Amino acid sequence: MPYYGCGMKPLNQFYGLAAVFVLVLSAIAQQPAQQPTQSPQTVPTPGIPTTGFAGLDGYRARRIAVFTDDFGQLARYREANAALGAPAAGENRVVFFGDSITDIWKLADYFPGKPYINRGIGGQTTPQMLVRFRQDVIDLQPKVVSILAGTNDIAGNTGPMRNDDIEANLASMTELARLHGIHVVLASLLPVHSYTEKSKDFFAQRPQARILELNQWIKDYCAKNNIVYLDYFSALVDDHGMMKKDLADDGLHPNAAGFKIMAPLAETAIEKAMK
Repeated sequence: MPYYGCGMKPLNQFYGLAAVFVLVLSAIAQQPAQQPTQSPQTVPTPGIPTTGFAGLDGYRARRIAVFTDDFGQLARYREANAALGAPAAGENRVVFFGDSITDIWKLADYFPGKPYINRGIGGQTTPQMLVRFRQDVIDLQPKVVSILAGTNDIAGNTGPMRNDDIEANLASMTELARLHGIHVVLASLLPVHSYTEKSKDFFAQRPQARILELNQWIKDYCAKNNIVYLDYFSALVDDHGMMKKDLADDGLHPNAAGFKIMAPLAETAIEKAMK
């Protein structure tokens, strides 16, 4: 047998390291190819189909707990309603009922001294509003309810919605109110603009044709059923059929200038409904 002398130990170490190296290469080769990292805005949420709008996808992903645990968000105003109590004798209470456009409206600034109650919840659609209609409207015993809803349905905040379904929900809320002696003001949807970078998504999610179609239905429904129609749209729209740029910074939600135009229109409609 050949004798390698003092070189045998280093040679054995060499063969051992070579074997380890081969095993590592083999293990790496068997790993699946690494996928490129996606931006947080475009990573799809398991179980939630994409809408094609990163902002809307993110919103819906953040609302999973709401959609599954408290779809109508009854918890939002439950304590405030209990503290409010019944209207005082002779009080002409009015509930402003809607989504974020109502939610952000500081009613006390535009209707000082009036018993006007804000029951708007940002992001809501008409099926969510219908769920909480008894708690946040009927049980408060107002003389009038002013309903502004539908823009988030068109956007698909809680899933795809046909205009027929939005109309049915608005009709259901109206019928429930009238059954309980509450006069109804149905407001048109507001126009939306795309003049600023942050407005582009809101605008793209809300096709002008659908807004016009739904507004025409609301107007016709009010005429047929002796309900007051509140036309915000005509007062806020520009020559291009969009929200006037200086009335909404994000294209959708009125700013102070926008609400300043809306307030007297709402007041007139409420007074008409009271009669």
